[in-house]
Amino acid sequence: MDVLAFLLEPLQYGFLTRALAVTLAAAVVAAVLSCWLILMGWSLMGDAVSHAVLPGVALAYIIGIPFSIGAFVFGVGAVALIGIVRSTTKLKADTVIGVVFTALFASGLAIVSATPSQIDLMHILFGNVLGVSAGEVWQVLILGALTLAILLFKRRDLTLLAFDRTHAHVIGLSTRFLSALLLGLLALTVVVGLQAVGIILVVAMLITPGATAFLLTRSFDRMLVIAVVLTVAASVAGIYASYYLDISTGAAVVLCQALVFAVVYLVGRPDGVLWRLRRRRPATRSVATRSGATRAVARSATATTATPSAPAVSPRTPRTPDAAVSGDV
Repeated sequence: MDVLAFLLEPLQYGFLTRALAVTLAAAVVAAVLSCWLILMGWSLMGDAVSHAVLPGVALAYIIGIPFSIGAFVFGVGAVALIGIVRSTTKLKADTVIGVVFTALFASGLAIVSATPSQIDLMHILFGNVLGVSAGEVWQVLILGALTLAILLFKRRDLTLLAFDRTHAHVIGLSTRFLSALLLGLLALTVVVGLQAVGIILVVAMLITPGATAFLLTRSFDRMLVIAVVLTVAASVAGIYASYYLDISTGAAVVLCQALVFAVVYLVGRPDGVLWRLRRRRPATRSVATRSGATRAVARSATATTATPSAPAVSPRTPRTPDAAVSGDV
């Protein structure tokens, strides 16, 4: 099979073309947002929101409204509930997040298990990107474009919030509003990613691209570009891998992103693990050479000290003529 046929064969199927469009839209939005989540230390918040939308999706199915509405409402509600509990108790943020998102996720599982339906609601957990309709594709594209536009429009303010929250407050920015905006966009991104990889794996799309780009650069603008480029490449590779290897599409996409992260971690940066080992070997050899030379010098000095020296012979004092005369007399 030649390369062109390899690339074009999956695109002959409409469901794979739609899957590719939805996955790329979700991946780009999640990659851009992940850069802020990594810098602000909100990775666990992304995990919480992605799991907390499950009861919203289940209730949306029961009521008969679009899944995205229920997911967004419960995503925003989870963020608000975390903020309320944190502000009214002395518990730390990670503790509150763990309690809230596990409770909401468990309630969603209970609703799904107790709701008779002709649709397999378990697809919400693991995604069903190969089964999306044309209307769902347009829904994902519109929500993704809206989220991406807001992120890019407020890029400077959000970046200042991530790097120096105090300075942002001093110059007049509303840090509370910016935080709420970013969390709302996080909920929208989770809704976009639901169709691609499901609730459980969407957190990988919210963390891995930003973490990978962070290892490669310290410039935030370049970080955004690198995250998008790498996640697009990984998403395309995941779609093709799922087709030719006959595996889950969402899992293939996430595994490709994890593989890119592993490669960058090992060899893709100046302080990568393999590069450090490679630089350490010459240093070890030079240290060993110096140690060997030092030991040789020490042995030579020891041998010199241990060798007995010849006794010093005092020169005989020549007899003067007068002493010889007096001795003869």
